[in-house]
Amino acid sequence: MKIRYKFAIAMLAVASIVGLPAFAAQNKGDKVAAQPADAAAKPQLPGGASALSETHGDWTVNCQVTGTNKVCSLSHQQFNKQSGQRLLAIELTTKTGQDAAGTLALPFGLALANGVALEIDDKKLDGALQFNTCQAVGCLVPVTFDADTTPLLQNATMLKINATAADTLQPISFTISLNGFGSALARTADLSAD
Repeated sequence: MKIRYKFAIAMLAVASIVGLPAFAAQNKGDKVAAQPADAAAKPQLPGGASALSETHGDWTVNCQVTGTNKVCSLSHQQFNKQSGQRLLAIELTTKTGQDAAGTLALPFGLALANGVALEIDDKKLDGALQFNTCQAVGCLVPVTFDADTTPLLQNATMLKINATAADTLQPISFTISLNGFGSALARTADLSAD
């Protein structure tokens, strides 16, 4: 069953504030030279960029510096080939690369009370995830992958989202390719580091 509605991913804002001044290396008898507070407080991206976007297989890493905040995430989106409308999206953040949390955007037309269940390849994860809200662009499900689940994602080929169609009460599944997930997760953690 194909559902063709317009979706958008909810942006998860994660603030990363660097508050410690940077100090030059101290040699024998040398004084410690502190950099100006402005330079130490501003987070950095490679090459001094204020934003970057990288492709890792079927995943994208995005990072943006605004003032003293650095927000980095990894995401995957699927679009309808004919209309170009977004069908599905997931966006995650990580500081360590050992776990991840974020939001899954799914189409209207699902039985919200039933929530969704996840499978990594053919391994069903325990429990159901509940919808948080629906907005004009789709219905949102908060997701969290702990340090036990993340390695499964890194070594698998597909994340499957099992839901129920509201009109027919029939099962409906969505699949997300995990090609590039591991490198995107590691890169997001690296870029998020203070």
